Amino acid sequence: MSPTNESRATRRERPPAPEPLPHPVVDDHCHLDIARGDLEVDALTVEDALARAAAVGVPRIVQIGCDLERAAWAVETAAAHPQIVAGVALHPNEAPLVAASIGLDVALERLEALVTAHDRVRAVGETGLDFFRTGEEGVAAQVESFRRHVDLAKRTDRTLVIHDRDAHDAVLEVIDAEGAPDRWVMHCFSGDAAFARACLDRGAFLSFAGTVTFGNAGALREAAALTPRDRILVETDAPFLTPAPYRGRVNASYLVPHTVRALAEIRGDDLGELCAAIDAATEVAFGGAW
Repeated sequence: MSPTNESRATRRERPPAPEPLPHPVVDDHCHLDIARGDLEVDALTVEDALARAAAVGVPRIVQIGCDLERAAWAVETAAAHPQIVAGVALHPNEAPLVAASIGLDVALERLEALVTAHDRVRAVGETGLDFFRTGEEGVAAQVESFRRHVDLAKRTDRTLVIHDRDAHDAVLEVIDAEGAPDRWVMHCFSGDAAFARACLDRGAFLSFAGTVTFGNAGALREAAALTPRDRILVETDAPFLTPAPYRGRVNASYLVPHTVRALAEIRGDDLGELCAAIDAATEVAFGGAW
């Protein structure tokens, strides 16, 4: 077997379970319904994913649905598992496609029906802006979709979860124009210290994923270091963004401890105290315990 094949075979293996955390934390952003097809690794069953995560101190998950079909799945899954709550939205890369097919009006009416009919829906998200994957032709639809998701979160008293890729200034322009909801989360925070301060000054919670462990993420680590304990959250964005030392392999909620331990080291925090703070902040961010 060639080295390339050996490397790919290794990447198909799920990383081993880390040492359990001393206090539970929540994976506040996960996609249990998505498999890493590029690595030919099947998705874990919901039950297996929950069991593996709980065994290392991650007993609760926020499941995010990024289109109408996945949003419905997220709600059904949250209803069937008390460890899970749901977030539903049109992902910003989905917004131009929906606008060109059934239209944003129809899609958002369906999303609102999900939000208002189910108390297991704690969040409107992930919405936001993505100028990396969507070109200029899709910007107007993304901005309109984002604006209307902000309004939906405010009207229904749900947490707003924001996806921001290469769009820091534009995201803040929308937030400033529309007015931030009482609770909003910058999912997979990707900015530097200055952007972190700008978001925190507007009341945001900052959620850090495995990217904070990457070797080239010095600016992100500076942002994590200055985030107050009552505003810091942790996530996987699984099956993506697997933390070091398993970057490139399939992610899952049971790998959250790697990211939390990295955050504790970056910040100079006691691990148990940071876990407790993240757990408490997540409950505030998502409207209480579940």
